[in-house]
Amino acid sequence: MSRTDLLRWNGSTLEPLEYCDPSEYLLEAADSWLVEDGQTLALGLHRERFTHAIAARGFDTDPDAFWRAATDSVPNDGAWFPRVELQSRGGAGLFVLRLRNAPERAQAITLATHNGPDPRTAPRIKGPDLAAMTRLRGEAKLAGADEAVILRDSLVVEGSTTALLWWEGDVLCQPPLALERIDSVTARALMGIALALGTSVEESAATPADLDGRELWALNALHGIRIVTGWVDGPSLAAEPGRLHTWRTRLAALRTTPEGPPA
Repeated sequence: MSRTDLLRWNGSTLEPLEYCDPSEYLLEAADSWLVEDGQTLALGLHRERFTHAIAARGFDTDPDAFWRAATDSVPNDGAWFPRVELQSRGGAGLFVLRLRNAPERAQAITLATHNGPDPRTAPRIKGPDLAAMTRLRGEAKLAGADEAVILRDSLVVEGSTTALLWWEGDVLCQPPLALERIDSVTARALMGIALALGTSVEESAATPADLDGRELWALNALHGIRIVTGWVDGPSLAAEPGRLHTWRTRLAALRTTPEGPPA
């Protein structure tokens, strides 16, 4: 059964939260991660990204106590997909935890190009544009895909909820860092593995057409790595047998049990 507990931080503990009018609150920063039987991938990087997002939005609120309470609230059994948020109303910040069951995960995904204007207002910060990205994903589903792809000057930037990486031979490629996008924790972890194993990682400016015949991956915290099996009205994609399984296994091996709060 699906479950979502909505909890607010009152400065010392988490307590149930019920909104009279959620539209009055602005989502300033957010972060989500997958927890399976108490283990998660690169939780410290999620904390770092959330902390940086708070500062980038102009808040000097220290999230440490809230973060500890939020992570301690996630059960050690089952699959969970918690989301921490900094919301604001009238300039005042409010920390919120959405404690959610993890949705079903997949290993494959289809894409569709978003052909309209780029709706992102804070492309390097996870949170402010979540509603817009949800709308893009809904439009992609109407087109027969799972995810929308955002382009900038015809170049591939990111998916509406995913980072996009691809293979050019034995080289793992990412869009140029100059193309503003969310700093994906999952992509960072994967590229770290690649570099540790001696696999070349490079920036590559690519249009959708340039990816024809390439193996393309979509990454996020919920699904890990998914292989792109189709692109509506887009390039034809390829796959090297066994590569996806190998790298999904390597990524899963990095999952750890977070340390508890200091004594």
